[in-house]
Amino acid sequence: MQPAVVAMVLAAAVAHAVWNLASKYKRGDTLLFVWAYTCASVLWCVPAAIALTAKEPLALDWRLAVGVAVSAALHVAYSMALQAGYDRAELGVVYPVARGTAPMLTMVCAVLLLGERLSVIAVAGALLIVTGILVVTGNPFGSGSRRPLEGTLWGTATGATIAGYTLWDSYSVTSWHLPPVGYYAGTLLVQLLILTPAALRRRHRLAEVLRADGVPIVVVAVFSPLAYMLVLTAMQRAPVALVAPLRESSIVVGALLGYWLFRENHLARRIGGAVVVLAGIAAISSCR
Repeated sequence: MQPAVVAMVLAAAVAHAVWNLASKYKRGDTLLFVWAYTCASVLWCVPAAIALTAKEPLALDWRLAVGVAVSAALHVAYSMALQAGYDRAELGVVYPVARGTAPMLTMVCAVLLLGERLSVIAVAGALLIVTGILVVTGNPFGSGSRRPLEGTLWGTATGATIAGYTLWDSYSVTSWHLPPVGYYAGTLLVQLLILTPAALRRRHRLAEVLRADGVPIVVVAVFSPLAYMLVLTAMQRAPVALVAPLRESSIVVGALLGYWLFRENHLARRIGGAVVVLAGIAAISSCR
């Protein structure tokens, strides 16, 4: 992999960890927070997508409509599950569990739904991910460990939504040949349409949310699409099997930031567990 591509993927990993950190700082209404950063993302991503695809206009057909609608629903579920996890548990638990379970669940779905076969390396990678998650969370079922258990459950739920949109988006852009940039912009627009009716019912709280969470909203709106676009660009220049595990180095960055900014405990154990999860992701990715 070229150094420039490596730098791009590592920058995406840092950007991903940064916007998740901003999400953890959220204090106001969860739905309005997600609606606000989605709205802000649309304001700059859609014009950028239009400019980038000006020479090749997006073909509007049923595949684009279905692809965007399903992807948007999965991304909304992801955003809400992630925020619910951050509201109830520590970043250092939710984040690595979510990022670790996603590729493992994607692999399982590929076996069950697409008939793919598991190699010994893939099975070993899955076992490493489970082991790493247990190291990160400690004993989530032990006495007085409600928050680690909640973090594990919400992280797993978030990982399931990541696996869902990863499989669907991959199918949409590879089997239906939908252009990634236009597809992404359309997904953002539909996410906003899905969230707006509920946001309007809570509009009396909007000013409070903007005051409390203005900075996190802007950070997520900028860094979330940026991380996605960097990875998308990297995947056009290097094999996905190399890009995917390198991208997930963000879980180590997330563990460090959680310790540094939120004074979360067990830094060494969580870094060690995150590295084990990363090794499992690398093993699974190498089999694709």
